[in-house]
Amino acid sequence: MRVLVVEDETKLGELLARGLAEEGYVVDLARLGEEALWKARAVEYGAIVLDVMLPGVDGFSVCRSLREGGIWTPILLLTARDAINDRVDGLDAGADDYLTKPFAFEELLARLRALTRRAPIERPPVLEVGDLRLDPAARRAWRGDTELALSPKEFTLLELFMRRPGIALSRSHLLEGAWDVSFASDSNVVSVYIRYLREKVDRPFGRASIETVPGVGYRLSAEP
Repeated sequence: MRVLVVEDETKLGELLARGLAEEGYVVDLARLGEEALWKARAVEYGAIVLDVMLPGVDGFSVCRSLREGGIWTPILLLTARDAINDRVDGLDAGADDYLTKPFAFEELLARLRALTRRAPIERPPVLEVGDLRLDPAARRAWRGDTELALSPKEFTLLELFMRRPGIALSRSHLLEGAWDVSFASDSNVVSVYIRYLREKVDRPFGRASIETVPGVGYRLSAEP
């Protein structure tokens, strides 16, 4: 598997590249956000290990730009910032998981394995549930004729619901699908983003299609 490591600290980047190579990965190394963007667009990687604190274009911006461009390579963020807002910002930018520095190399390997063993998801041209439409490739969604302004994580959550209309999805399922199984299972991030999604998808249109299923999680009602 080919992995892109994006790290501006030369010694750490080389250590990561060497360690991953010893584990059987083919590793490309980038030290700037701009370099990471063109490499990720030119080569199909199995995963990207992305440092947040990069000179110039930072890791959050790299992640957001790749997702907006339709590149779905799993991204593991490396960050020295442990504040919850920084972690949420990274996940909201489209990252799949994060690892706080300093970290054990064994944990990085385990998280990479978790990210890369997921089966690819076939993305149909357009999903439709009632008057909701979602285009996965273009990263656009509409309620009727009105386009919805969704963050990357809100878009991912809506896509999960629209792939399974009428089916109750547990918090764990939503965490695994939109974030990562390693994200704390008792985190309230799902509830927070469900509230964000309702404010954009339902309430402005007088709807209540994203329903709470007590003791289970949430579901998108299968509107006619």
